[in-house]
Order: sequence, then structure tokens, then C-alpha cells
Amino acid sequence: MRVTVLAGGVGGAKLAHGMELAGADLTVVVNTADDVELHGLAISPDLDTVTYTLAGLADDVRGWGLAGETYATLDALRRLGEDTWFTLGDKDLATHIARTARLRAGATLTEVTAQLTASLGVRSRLLPMTDDLVATVVETADGSLGFQEYFVARQHRDEVLGLTFVGAEQATPAPGVLDAVTGPDLLVVAPSNPFLSIEPILSVPGVRDALEASSARRVAVSPIVGGRALKGPAASVLASLGHDVSALGVARLYVGLVDVMCIDQTDRDLAPAIEALGLEVLVTDTVMGGAEGRERLARELLAASA
Repeated sequence: MRVTVLAGGVGGAKLAHGMELAGADLTVVVNTADDVELHGLAISPDLDTVTYTLAGLADDVRGWGLAGETYATLDALRRLGEDTWFTLGDKDLATHIARTARLRAGATLTEVTAQLTASLGVRSRLLPMTDDLVATVVETADGSLGFQEYFVARQHRDEVLGLTFVGAEQATPAPGVLDAVTGPDLLVVAPSNPFLSIEPILSVPGVRDALEASSARRVAVSPIVGGRALKGPAASVLASLGHDVSALGVARLYVGLVDVMCIDQTDRDLAPAIEALGLEVLVTDTVMGGAEGRERLARELLAASA
């Protein structure tokens, strides 16, 4: 089955891995509005999280970065007086150095991503949402913050009052993105943060329209389980932007974009209210514990969409 996953962050990477383990012909469209330049290097955190996970290289304990990392370069930068609030491991730095050099030589982010994933043995196709620069800006009581300043430097403690995706209106989808959205057998909106990971992808002109018109069976997996986010600030962002912190609140965001809402068995009582929105509901265990759990969930999504 041809499957496209819209993804950002750890939840998206885990589900993409599950789809690959389940044997799907997989394309992953990845959020790039989290990208940042630090120490002169082009860093794409979500692309790298998905890449490392599919390559079997990710640090599953932390949920990001590479397993077995060392930090000699970061320690040396700190001694030289550089700001090191963003943790970069020595092996991870190699990825950013290679990406930066190839981008400066004239390659697109799509081309560089294909080169890096091939070098690391990733079988699936990873597509950045755009080759253009788009940046998530978070509005807070202390003013506007770049995404990584909000998320990493300030540990997403600030209340999110609004979001702007700078550059999105002028961006175009990366080559292959629209086909990946309109043409698969199954399209899955991963259990990623709806506002910080999925909305940036949909903000690129043409992508939301393509999802609305897609001939694929469209399924969204809720990142909220029992009123809480499994990881990250999804719950707090839902609340601060005026939405119900529940699988029902997430379902309301995806009305018109998906056919099926997949929710955790903890939230089965919400199924009738979600069905009243015009969505089908799949109730299962959405908590992906290890490779076995990822593959199990992927197979259930594939079976429900066959």
C-alpha cells in the first residue's frame, strides 16, 4: 500500500517507522518550519529526527538525536564562549555540515535530504514540505520568539498566544509533495503537534487544498491521550489557543481534512462526539512502545483503511 505520513517531531517519526516495518511503500512529508541556523550550520530538526529513526540510528531514550553521541565539539564551543543552548552531538554535526555545504553549493533541501537519507540507508522517501524558508514564530507575553528559542532555549514554558509561519505565503510545496498528498492509498496525519508540526505543512499554499481533495483514505492519529500530550507542548498549546484539550478537540481541527480519527482506548467515550462531527473513529492503543508497538499501530491503520 502506498502511504504518505504528514509528520513532525518524535510522534511522526515513530509512526513513520511503524509504517516502514509494516511494509508500506512510504513517503513522509516533514515539517521544516522548525529549521534554524546555528554556528553557521543549517539544522533541520524534524527531518533529522525522522531520518535517524528510519535509519535505526535514533536515541530512543531521549527521543531525538543519535544513539551513542558524544559532545566534544559542543564542550569546545562552550569553552570558546559560544552559546550552546541547542545541543548538537558530534555525529549529528556531521549531518548539518554536509547539509550546509550542499545547500551552499546550490542543491535544494529536497535534493540534499534525498542524498543524506540514501547515505544512511533509509528506504522510504522523505520530502521537506518546501524548499523555501518558512519559520514558525511564537507569540508570547514576552513578545515574538523563534520556534527553537521557544521550544529549546525556554523549554516551551511560555504560553502560546498566537503563531505565525513567516514566509509560508510565498513558499511553494517541494517537488513531489502535492502528488504525495493527493495520490497515495492511505494518508496519515501523524500524532504530531497539530499547531507546531502539522499546521506549518498545511500553511504552504496548495497543500491544504490537496489534502481536502485527496483521493486517499485519510486518517489522523490524536497526539492527546486521556487529556494529556504524550510528549511536548501539544496540550498546553491547544488550551492557550482556545481549544478543548482532548482527542475531540484535535478531531475538530481536522474536520474536512480527514475521514477517520484514530483515538486511544482511554478516550473511547469520546467516540460518539467525534462521529457526530462526521468522522469515522478507530479506537485502539495509540501509545507506541518500541518497534513492536509502532508496527502494531501501523498495521491497524493499514487494515482499517484497506
